Amino acid sequence: MFIALIGKDKPGALEIRKANRDDHVAYLKSTGVVAQAGPLLDDAGEMCGSLVILDVEDMAAAEAWAAADPYSQAGLFADVQLIAWNRVIG
Repeated sequence: MFIALIGKDKPGALEIRKANRDDHVAYLKSTGVVAQAGPLLDDAGEMCGSLVILDVEDMAAAEAWAAADPYSQAGLFADVQLIAWNRVIG
């Protein structure tokens, strides 16, 4: 099943994001369950959150994946939503 992870950064957390970006990207690539991913951008074009589409067995697997994400471990996000998603195009 596809799960959309939408993580919104804490205010003023751009440096936390940058400091953990390499580990986060390595995690995305290594887990084998990421269908698509990329940063959300604010009006100035700066990274302010994440959108990750996971292809996992169930919501519990998505929750475990999210908890182990280096961004989550670093305390980057003010809010994380995991939402079941139905791919129609792509």
